[in-house]
Amino acid sequence: VALAVIFGSLLGLVAGFIGGWPDTVAVWVMDIMLAFPAILLAIAIVSIRGPGLTNTLLAVAIVEIPIFARIARSAVLSIREQEYITSARAIGTPSTRILFSHVLPNSLTPMIVQGTLSIATAIISIAALGFLGLGAQPPQPEWGTMLAGARGFVAQGKWWYPTFPGLAIMLTVLGFNLLGDGLRDALDPRLRK
Repeated sequence: VALAVIFGSLLGLVAGFIGGWPDTVAVWVMDIMLAFPAILLAIAIVSIRGPGLTNTLLAVAIVEIPIFARIARSAVLSIREQEYITSARAIGTPSTRILFSHVLPNSLTPMIVQGTLSIATAIISIAALGFLGLGAQPPQPEWGTMLAGARGFVAQGKWWYPTFPGLAIMLTVLGFNLLGDGLRDALDPRLRK
């Protein structure tokens, strides 16, 4: 998720700030990536690169990039015409300084909230790829691989084998979702009373 945040926000910041054809091309590429279901795109990337935890993490990061690029771009589009940005341009401040000193700090809040929610999505995606045999390979531990290995024990009456990895996934995802929701409530000025 950190890779997706870094590359996605840089792409969105630059595309939204520059505008013109780079913005159009970036939006077009992001729309194409968002047109495919995330898990299907991740399966395709892992199938091309081969199974393994590193390739799975890379695939999930690539799939998450368009989300952060769209969020960063929308924040830049709402900020770039503000008076303080116009004033900074008028006094001759370089564009990179405006981008990283004024625009980026004011667009961090939605990206932080989305980052915590994307961690939960990434955990589910990595577990799903591991369950399908495309994630971490045994003996490397991973919750999806543990679920796939424990699937056969349910018919033997040993229900607890898949229960605990599934419970770990559920509680971790729930925790990150609650964290993201709490951060949104704390950081969004429109929700304050």
